[in-house]
Amino acid sequence: MIHCKPKKSTYLILSLIVLALTAGLAFLLNDFYRSREFPLLFYLIGSSLLTVVLLLILVKMMAGYKFLAAGKEQIVLWMPLKGQRRTYPIQELLAWQEEEVTANQRTFKQLILVFSDKYSFSLSNQEHLGYEELKKYLYRKAAKKRVKT
Repeated sequence: MIHCKPKKSTYLILSLIVLALTAGLAFLLNDFYRSREFPLLFYLIGSSLLTVVLLLILVKMMAGYKFLAAGKEQIVLWMPLKGQRRTYPIQELLAWQEEEVTANQRTFKQLILVFSDKYSFSLSNQEHLGYEELKKYLYRKAAKKRVKT
């Protein structure tokens, strides 16, 4: 059985960034409340910008928190934040594709799986453990359903 789960290091770093942004926002709002050393426009723009970035990172973290298990001729998807668990036989896999993106002189890979109910599921080698094992499993069990780019 192959298990693909989020990397703890990725979520640890993102959590530290969220804490730093939250501390910055709290400091900015506390400074506005106590001393108002800067112009009002600085506080408005700064707090708005910090809030938007904070929300974007939190949404990214929540959307990426998903698990996949493959083996015994089936694929099980689990998204705890959505409260969903889906089980598909390997025959219900319509297509799968591996995308490669080069950014900052590094190559990131992403697997996209599409099932018969038109549900698509994606995971990346940057954020999930077990990526290479899943790719090998898909080559063995569903090589004909691979979409070549």
